[in-house]
Amino acid sequence: MRSNGILMHLSSLPSLYGIGTMGKTARDFADFLCEAGQKYWQLLPICPTGYGDSPYQSFSTNAGNPYFIDLDELKNDGLLDGSEYENIDWESTPDRVNYGALYQKRYPVLRTAVKNFLHKPDAEYENFCFENAFWLDDYSLFMALKNAFGGAAWYTWPDEYKNRDEETLLKAMAEHAEEINFWKAVQYLFFKQWKQLLAYVNSKGIKVIGDLPIYVSLDGVDVWSHPELFQLDENKQPKEVAGCPPDGFSADGQLWGNPLYDWDYHEKTNFVWWTNRIEYLCKVYDVLRIDHFRGFDTYFAIPFGETTARNGVWKQGPGMKLFNAVEKFIGKQPIIAEDLGYLTDTVKQLLADSTFPGMKVLEFAFDKRDANSVEYLPWKIPANSIGYIGTHDNDTACGWMKTANLDDIAFATEFMHLNPEEGYNWGMMRTLWASNSDTTIVQFQDLLGLGSEARMNTPSSVGANWQWRALPGSFSPELAQLVRHKMEIFDRLGE
Repeated sequence: MRSNGILMHLSSLPSLYGIGTMGKTARDFADFLCEAGQKYWQLLPICPTGYGDSPYQSFSTNAGNPYFIDLDELKNDGLLDGSEYENIDWESTPDRVNYGALYQKRYPVLRTAVKNFLHKPDAEYENFCFENAFWLDDYSLFMALKNAFGGAAWYTWPDEYKNRDEETLLKAMAEHAEEINFWKAVQYLFFKQWKQLLAYVNSKGIKVIGDLPIYVSLDGVDVWSHPELFQLDENKQPKEVAGCPPDGFSADGQLWGNPLYDWDYHEKTNFVWWTNRIEYLCKVYDVLRIDHFRGFDTYFAIPFGETTARNGVWKQGPGMKLFNAVEKFIGKQPIIAEDLGYLTDTVKQLLADSTFPGMKVLEFAFDKRDANSVEYLPWKIPANSIGYIGTHDNDTACGWMKTANLDDIAFATEFMHLNPEEGYNWGMMRTLWASNSDTTIVQFQDLLGLGSEARMNTPSSVGANWQWRALPGSFSPELAQLVRHKMEIFDRLGE
């Protein structure tokens, strides 16, 4: 069954309060998706953002981002008064997120709401804390301690805290009980709104595609609470870190800095941490996209302390042993494999063995720097794949047409019969929708015909990423009807 979806992160939704949230505008977007004949809404990770405001560098793999809690919904629930947030200057323009202002101004509002909530909590609150204790207890303690230590990374905390001395942590839980309860309540409020939004989206016949980052942040609760899962030395510092090797896109490669997994340990424990993680996220989302899938075949290990990825080496990952274990314990799950990057025959075999649909990016088909470019041409794409013009890590269609190599642009223009009258973005989407991929996903920026100013992320850069927001009025009935017409033409209504 052929279908299409739209990639639009929650942070990018229009909002009066500095960042997109799970409130009315999210439901308005779901209405737009339904009217436009869409079957999927793809999101980036909804976990709290950390270093560089990236959802791929989070303090927790399980927690929700407090910024996405809708303040108007809290008002409707009697937890806030409009005067407590409606006149705050979020120091942002309608098309950008100012994360610094959010960090300074959002939490005082949430603390007011939580104080009111805990005065008379919902009947479901206690059960939520019990069911999620396997991650919520450590997360709330971690955030309370991080606040107590002025935001410092956990591996710089005093040894008794860094090494999780049992007596020290018991005293800390008593000393910081109020702060711990704040972080627990914030997570309850997040997932209460999330479940309501997901139910609404599903009621429109739309499934939500979520995202599982392969790696976790070094300064996160997952590493602090379970250091045995990672390749750390006796001082809890990484021995090697994650990244990508130099290629045609970057002479220095990409130095991500995430700690690497101790795959031998994971195998000895039947991959229980991974099984639990995937099972949890498959309950949060309808479909799960696993980031950097090729890292499960072989992964790039860079010595800790390096300033580039030049001196990294490839090492063996768990391969199908991991996914066989996952399927054995939780059954076959709706998973998408992000199989982009340096692809070897063994990576391709892993994808085939998993039976997961991989990703095919149209921009890569016309980029001579990509050694696999021919495999992304529309006529080469297999049906069991998810087709994209570009992902959140790529330029928009119109941006690509201005920034790509001139020979690549000429090739793309001739191959796809692109012309300014139709619009380069519509010509590229036309080609994508006509491709063999059973499912295609387009960035909302491409439906709007926006340029590089609307790019979500430029890998290996910090300072201007994850900030783009759609302007109010972007979800127009006219655009919805135009997109639905295209879906009819290319048999992508999923009916």
